[in-house]
Amino acid sequence: MKRQILLLAAIFFAVFVIGSIGTPGEANAGPVKLSYANFPPPVTFPCVQMERWKDEVEKRTNGKVVINTFPGSTLLGPKDMMDGVIAGTADIGNLCQAYQPGRFVLSNATALPLGIPNARVGSMVLWDLYRKYNFEPFNKVKVLTMFTTAPSNIMSKVPIRNLNDIQGVSLRASGGAAQILKVWGANQIGMPMSATPEALQKGTVQGLFSSLEVMKDFKFAELCKYVTMTQTPIYPFAVVMNMEKWNSLPKDVQKVMEDLGTEQAEWTGTYMDKIALESIAWSKANQGVEFIEPSDKAQWDKKLEPIVDAWIAKKEKEGVPAKEIVADIRALIKKYAE
Repeated sequence: MKRQILLLAAIFFAVFVIGSIGTPGEANAGPVKLSYANFPPPVTFPCVQMERWKDEVEKRTNGKVVINTFPGSTLLGPKDMMDGVIAGTADIGNLCQAYQPGRFVLSNATALPLGIPNARVGSMVLWDLYRKYNFEPFNKVKVLTMFTTAPSNIMSKVPIRNLNDIQGVSLRASGGAAQILKVWGANQIGMPMSATPEALQKGTVQGLFSSLEVMKDFKFAELCKYVTMTQTPIYPFAVVMNMEKWNSLPKDVQKVMEDLGTEQAEWTGTYMDKIALESIAWSKANQGVEFIEPSDKAQWDKKLEPIVDAWIAKKEKEGVPAKEIVADIRALIKKYAE
């Protein structure tokens, strides 16, 4: 009788313990922890969108996922981002495709001077384009979303009012923007955005070619008292995840992230447009910056037309459906601008 009682007690205890533990990988395993690397400072729009995405994922998964963010190149730098995510240095990374134009050739077609009017339109165009073509450079990662900057303009220490004024002026730019500056006659200099303030102070460059939120975010309005409104091109970005990490996620978590793709693209573009306008107002009111509409803007635009034609001809010879891609971009611009 005593043995039977002890046996029953042991069975009850085992059932109780197993029931409280659950199956492997369930509640006691804790939340899924992910690292998210970014390269610019925390106040900039790529990092603001990162924090928004983190908050939404954590909220929509009811705490099942916890994301640790690493802005300011504290985990991966701008040109290391893609390979670092593939290698697993970070689970998620945000990269600017314009920093490696030779690697992201087709998605960088959105940076051609095709008349993208703002970041919201640019972001939706880029995201739709990726979903149609599934560009090969992204095959080793899971793409979570894409977005773009607002159109670029020239911020400078000297006034640039026409094409004559820009001849030989040294300006910082990257990606497709560099080619545009060359056509206009400027001296393009490539460097990270973080190195540009010092270059402006030393006179290495006399300005930069970028979207206007940097006038406030990077305080360029303190150094560049003139902005020439060119309104082209945009810079494309992508948020990517390590494929092995993606495949390890529970299906419901994957669905949350999938559902956020389009929403995050549009949210980021809309936010970018808002802060670009705020930056313009701040630069005028607090720094006395002059915003210049070129007197010969039609000539500036005319000089850019051969860039698109040359890109199409070159890529078609390489077997790329470049004409179709450009036609798609133009159709998507019209769709989202309306």
